[in-house]
Amino acid sequence: MTQVRPMRADARRNYERLLKVAVEAFAEHGENASLDDIAKRAGVGSGTLYRHFPTRQALLEAALADRLEGLAAKADEFAAELAPGAALTEWLNELCVATLQVRGLKALLGSAVTDGSSAMLTACGTTVRGSATRLADAAKAEGTLREDIEAIDLLRLAHGVATASELANGQGKQIRRYLELLTEGLRP
Repeated sequence: MTQVRPMRADARRNYERLLKVAVEAFAEHGENASLDDIAKRAGVGSGTLYRHFPTRQALLEAALADRLEGLAAKADEFAAELAPGAALTEWLNELCVATLQVRGLKALLGSAVTDGSSAMLTACGTTVRGSATRLADAAKAEGTLREDIEAIDLLRLAHGVATASELANGQGKQIRRYLELLTEGLRP
C-alpha cells in the first residue's frame, strides 16, 4: 500500500494561493485564462502550477469544486423538499443558471456531458452525473419522467438550454421557459 505524504507547509500555501488566484482569473476571463498569468499572480513559477495542477482542466475543476459541491447539495435539498419531478426541474434550473453565472463552469460541465466512455471523466462529471441520476431515478419512479431518459440525456439537454438562453439574451432570462418546454416533452 502506498502511503500519501501530507503537503509541506510551503507547498500547501502555494496550492491555496494558486486556487485563489485561479478562481479570480476564471471569473474574469473564463476557462481560457492564462495559466502563466495565474502562476505569476500567485507568486510562483509555471512549474509549481503544473506540479499541483497538471492540466487546465484539473485547475479549473479544483477552482470550481465548491460551486459543484453546492450544486450537489442543492440536488439533495430539492429531493428532500419537493416531489421528484419538481425537484429535478428545479435542480436543472440551478444547473443552467450556474452554467451562465460562473464563467468557466460551462466548459467544465462539458466533461459531464461526454459519452462517458472516456477514462477522462472528471470528478466534476461524476458529481454532476450522480446528482442527475438520483433525481432522474426518483422522477421515473414517480412517473413524471420517461423511462428511456438517462441522466446523461438530461445533462446534455440542460447544457443546451443554458446555451439557448445565453444566445437569446445572454442573461439566462429564458432558462425557466426553455426548461418548461423541455420537461413537457420528457414526461411519459
